[in-house]
Amino acid sequence: MAFVGNLLWFVFGGFWLGLLWCVAGLACFVTVVLIPFGFACFRIARFAAFPFGKDLVPAEMLGEKRVFGTGLLNVVWVVLFGFWLALAHALYGVVLCCGIFTIPWGIACFNISKASFAPLGNRIVTKEMAKVAREQYAKAKLDAAFAKK
Repeated sequence: MAFVGNLLWFVFGGFWLGLLWCVAGLACFVTVVLIPFGFACFRIARFAAFPFGKDLVPAEMLGEKRVFGTGLLNVVWVVLFGFWLALAHALYGVVLCCGIFTIPWGIACFNISKASFAPLGNRIVTKEMAKVAREQYAKAKLDAAFAKK
């Protein structure tokens, strides 16, 4: 089902959405200072082109170390770009949810909105991997909490 959703999404606008995110990533690379945001734009471009069957999870849940300054860079991202990008994707999601058959695409827009709000320190993975990562992370946190007592 994700294949069909991604195919329809890509044909009816996902290609252009992904391309726009790639252009934004290239613009960030040109400025040199915004290179971390450029990498984030390319991650979001893949997600914007093929959003079905994917989910956003914090990198810590996948066993990656948190990079120092990620939180501060996400604040800068939100101030410069993230708020408006997330708002645009969310509003488009609301419009798509007005039709019965386009509700899945509206939900995909909401997911892209979540990814575009604070992309640094997050990873886009398959839904199955996201579920397993969340379960293992929660179990590890519970085990750590009970070990302290």
